[in-house]
Amino acid sequence: MKVSYALLLLGCLVSGGCSLAQCKAVPVQRVPEWMLARPRALKEPINLLSLRADPPELYMLGPRDILGIFIPGALGDDKEQLPPTHFPEDSTMAPSMGYPIPVRDDGTLVLPMIDPIKVTGMTLTQVESEVRRRYIDSQIFANDNVKIVVTLMRKRTNQVLVVREDSGAAQPSAGGILVGPAKRGSVFAVDLPADESDVMHALAKSGGLPGLDAQNEVIILRGKFADATHRECLLQEMMRMNDYAGAQAWASPNADIVRIPLRAEPGMPQRKLSEDDIILKTGDVIFIETREREVFYTGGLLHGGEHPLPRDYDLDVLAAMSIAGHSAGTGVTSGSLGRGGFGGGGGGSSGIIPATQIIVVRRLPNGGTVPIRINLNTAIVNSSERILIQPGDYIMLQYTPAELAANIVLGNVSFNYFLNNINN
Repeated sequence: MKVSYALLLLGCLVSGGCSLAQCKAVPVQRVPEWMLARPRALKEPINLLSLRADPPELYMLGPRDILGIFIPGALGDDKEQLPPTHFPEDSTMAPSMGYPIPVRDDGTLVLPMIDPIKVTGMTLTQVESEVRRRYIDSQIFANDNVKIVVTLMRKRTNQVLVVREDSGAAQPSAGGILVGPAKRGSVFAVDLPADESDVMHALAKSGGLPGLDAQNEVIILRGKFADATHRECLLQEMMRMNDYAGAQAWASPNADIVRIPLRAEPGMPQRKLSEDDIILKTGDVIFIETREREVFYTGGLLHGGEHPLPRDYDLDVLAAMSIAGHSAGTGVTSGSLGRGGFGGGGGGSSGIIPATQIIVVRRLPNGGTVPIRINLNTAIVNSSERILIQPGDYIMLQYTPAELAANIVLGNVSFNYFLNNINN
């Protein structure tokens, strides 16, 4: 019985004190608004059409287009010869006729016996009329009855890189070349036709929209660097954007970085996307970033572990405890039954009186932390105390001093009763 009195005295002493975390923890009712997590479920998906450029009514020619041209007597042996026909491998392109003539980098078309023709920004019909006029004005042809044929043999393309850190990246469709394996860390070199060189087409050819294990945003890095110093400044700014709190709502002032969030908070001013933002050029890089850092941690009477946060919906403190295996209202953690003891240090709680105190250790923007104290029984019935979990939170389930003392006393009584039964 001396042991019983000693344990009872210990319980009384414990009930009068508290741990350092318990004493310094801020009651959840007194937590300021800026310290709470922003709801994710309120964010609405943007209109995905804003990632696609409006298709042009007529295709405008530019450097690196390849035309099929047939001019009897100039590009062809005689007037009776039929123009050669080309059937492209790309099923979206119509068959073309004539000999392949590329549009040079300066935007000109070089044909026999006439001066170069500037064709940038012209349609096929306009080029055909201009070629006929040039040959007639040069008196190479006597009249305009000559049958000149101008067709589009191959569109110019822009090659962009799509770097994906999500595991949902699939094999690219036709036109995309897989550089790395289709898993986390994949890199796709994608050839985009000039009239489809936008963000939506690049994503479609490299696995689709970001997966659930990726940030719900698209980052575009423009591929032209003035020099190595410019490139280094761009990389440093990229790192600063990643470390900035609430970076999804922040747009870089640097024109070489375009950050497009795919979900936005209603009522918040958002950056309007122009065609200059979503149009891609050769050398541009699209980056889909992983969400590996968006996790929370559990400990104390909960099973210790690291758990990923959902991307598009909210997780409150009770749901987070359930993920760790805790049954709210019972004080029991899965796997703890039958172990005995009081679960000190992550082994689960199985005391006679369940633990009701939750401590959420939250990181602050300045690098510090603050513990937030929540009463489990109150949180079950009062939704305002079920705070949302944010990345980096550490959740602990603990006994209050009174609960710990009561469990010690009741455990000792049960143990003495068990010994008495054995002696009898």
